[in-house]
Amino acid sequence: MSPKELLETRITGAMRAVTGTGDPELVPQSRLSGPMPWVIAIMVAMTVIALAAGLALRNTVISAQAGLEGGLTVQIVEARAPERRAQSEAAMQRLESLPAVVGLRLVPKEELDHLIEPWLGSDQGTTSAMPVPIPALIDVQLSGRADEKQIEKVRAALVAVAPAARVDAQSGWLEPVYDAIASLQWLAIALVVLLAMALAAAVLMAARSALGTNRDTIEIVHLLGGTDAQIARVFQRSIGVDAAGGGVVGFALALIVILLLGRRFAGLGAGLVDQGSLGWIDWTLLAMVPLAAALLAMITARVTVMHALRKML
Repeated sequence: MSPKELLETRITGAMRAVTGTGDPELVPQSRLSGPMPWVIAIMVAMTVIALAAGLALRNTVISAQAGLEGGLTVQIVEARAPERRAQSEAAMQRLESLPAVVGLRLVPKEELDHLIEPWLGSDQGTTSAMPVPIPALIDVQLSGRADEKQIEKVRAALVAVAPAARVDAQSGWLEPVYDAIASLQWLAIALVVLLAMALAAAVLMAARSALGTNRDTIEIVHLLGGTDAQIARVFQRSIGVDAAGGGVVGFALALIVILLLGRRFAGLGAGLVDQGSLGWIDWTLLAMVPLAAALLAMITARVTVMHALRKML
């Protein structure tokens, strides 16, 4: 037996003799029975849920921006129906001749009536004494990004044939939504950081409490020649096992919540919501949260114990 193995055997025997148990642990609690594993489980569950929300919001923004990046909407705002139809046909012909235009569609009147029905009613334009004129709508898809320069080119091309035309980038309508989603993403990141700090604080307090409770054992181990690194390794291993168990439980709880929420949102049938589904890369990141939590707990425990042991000598 090497001197290192002999020393560790003496340390183990001292711990068993002082604690009166069969396990050489300075942290006197059984797995998943004390508060620490459950605290870590709660922290991991909340972190996974917050991270999943942030990833879903990111996917929503990326998908929406990709789908609307080259989209333009041309409105023919003309009260007189014959003039509106004439300008719409002229605008369609002019847009077809533009090299940057790769897609073009005149939105049917029935589709427009369906869109405005929740606000103006189903009988608008038929039984109303003074029907509200509905602008003609043309969906345009450009080969590139619909930036301000491209919008000005389309406006300049239409001004002669359709003076009542208004050109807007489809992505511009959702800018307030993008800004709100970006704020929610930052909130999710802040929650993940705060939960990581709370996890580290919980481990720090648990390690200090265990050190105070087992001070006599630590002094005996020092008398037997045990080093601070060997004592810290015991704490690190014990808290690491608790963190791993709590992380698995927390990830399982978060997974149930994410799947339930995903089914509820999928039932809404909303385009933006459907685009926020998680991919395999997102699930890989979520699966790394319990591992990161265990690693953070072990590092925190080791640093805390080593710092406290230096003060005890």
